Amino acid sequence: MRPAPPATGWRPALAPAIVRRRDPVREVDLLVLPERVVVLSGRAEAVVALCDGTRSVPGIIDELIMRFPGAPVATDVPPFLERLRKEGWLR
Repeated sequence: MRPAPPATGWRPALAPAIVRRRDPVREVDLLVLPERVVVLSGRAEAVVALCDGTRSVPGIIDELIMRFPGAPVATDVPPFLERLRKEGWLR
């Protein structure tokens, strides 16, 4: 069964079984899942780091627009967050 679409005021947070870590040897950011490790590339770490349950999606977008002026944040971030939610990585 697929999770229901997030409500308008969705405040994304990592699912309880998922941990964000920095691999100092390879100098990459990771999501450590049960039985799987995902390497976060590009600005994905900046997006995931803001998914702490305190910010709404518009709040995350506003913060990223300030950090990365000119980047297509408003169009790229919502589908990225939705993909992570569908994977079960965000709640």
